[in-house]
Amino acid sequence: MQDHAVLIIGGGPTGLTLAAELALAGVDVAIAEHRPNQDLAGSRAGGLHARTLEHFEQRGIAQRFLAEGTTMPSVGFAWFPLDISDFPSRHNCCLALWQNHIERLLAEWVSELSVPIYREHTFTELTQDEDGVTALFSNGASSRASYLVGCDGGRSMVRKSAGIDFPGEDPSISNLIAEVEVTEPPTLGLRRDDLGIHAMGMMEDGVRVRVMVTEQTQDRREEPTFEDVKQTLIAVYGTDFGAHSPTWVSRFTDMARQASTYREGRVLLAGDAAHIHYPSGGQGLNIGVQDAFNLGWKLASVVKQRCEPALLDTYHAERHPVAAAVLRDTLAQVALLRTDRRTDALREVTGKLLGMKGPRQEIAGRLSGLTTRYAPDEEDAAPLVGARIPDLELTRGEDTVQLYSLMHGAKPLFLTSGDAPADLEGWADRVTIEQVTFPETWRIPVTGEVASPRAVLVRPDGYIAWIDDGSGGTDIKHCLKFWFGEPVSV
Repeated sequence: MQDHAVLIIGGGPTGLTLAAELALAGVDVAIAEHRPNQDLAGSRAGGLHARTLEHFEQRGIAQRFLAEGTTMPSVGFAWFPLDISDFPSRHNCCLALWQNHIERLLAEWVSELSVPIYREHTFTELTQDEDGVTALFSNGASSRASYLVGCDGGRSMVRKSAGIDFPGEDPSISNLIAEVEVTEPPTLGLRRDDLGIHAMGMMEDGVRVRVMVTEQTQDRREEPTFEDVKQTLIAVYGTDFGAHSPTWVSRFTDMARQASTYREGRVLLAGDAAHIHYPSGGQGLNIGVQDAFNLGWKLASVVKQRCEPALLDTYHAERHPVAAAVLRDTLAQVALLRTDRRTDALREVTGKLLGMKGPRQEIAGRLSGLTTRYAPDEEDAAPLVGARIPDLELTRGEDTVQLYSLMHGAKPLFLTSGDAPADLEGWADRVTIEQVTFPETWRIPVTGEVASPRAVLVRPDGYIAWIDDGSGGTDIKHCLKFWFGEPVSV
């Protein structure tokens, strides 16, 4: 096993996305994955939210996913559908697509970028020093890297080996999930009863049924079995529907935990290794992918010695609050899914509130990721600094272009309606400069319309680093140095 600048442990959606981002930035990166191939037993998680689709649009790969999934005009909060079709985004939808397909498409992208994946390499432990990290594997292999990123799931061995705490809430409910064949017609759809919440749905092949049932105990430590699924089906539905030939059996709970830090020296965490929660709302896979977009360009800048390692601290500062909010929201959803009469009354009131435009947009904005805003570095920063840049339709010369199409190379982007300031000359090697005409106003989710600025500096992950909207704010040279390093001599 070779040494690399960055070694990623785990080849799921988060690890694959991070590897692609680093490869686009010209970093020597590799993935170590315990599976022999990309195949998943079962379909696993399903769905891409609007902001994740926008990120993929920024890299020119969104259509790969859209071509295989089904778009839906709403997101779900505790089984309440929240319409997002009125949100100002080219992807104001949720894309129904199972994780096995998502991983396959991401793996194809990573392969096109020539990222090596070391298969059947199960990580066991690490040691780190001032110069790098050494990773050891159960097959006796080892690898040295300048930085190591744990994308190895909720039971992350990277997190444990790095000594990072994982505080949070213990489980209060436990669910079994399986994909099976049946001999009796299944009871399809969602169900809430005195035993909990349950669901059955037909799979894409029209033969297998996806089953989710609530167990009557929360302290099961052993791996779930098919017999557990059958017995729980009988307890809930009075029959196991003649279930047979399971392709996948798993268990999940409402445990909610978050790493105390996303960085320990040269070791970083992303995705489920950094945060776990109940899957209601379908955010786990999405915020993991969004972790990767936030971390990738920052880690690349540090590895290429353009920026000091302290830049990596902004990864924790920006992404930790996002996951903390998701954990809070999923705890609230679990409370709303309980099946007693008091919760029924609460659901009735909550449903009426979420039927109002303001509350609906507020919650749906968080679920979709479209209203994520990172706290600005400076107190006097302009109002839109830290917010996502919309996929604006721009005029460039005689052509009309979509803003996200200018971001496929994963580089910072400076857009101006006038001449580029001389201050940018020292960063011309790493910042793409485009002279464009903006639309008169920008439509921002929940916020509404804002006047178009004269110029804007966009980070590689699609968030606004600096903007000239006439309100003053941070000097652009300070911003360029903070995010993209010292200028080169010109």
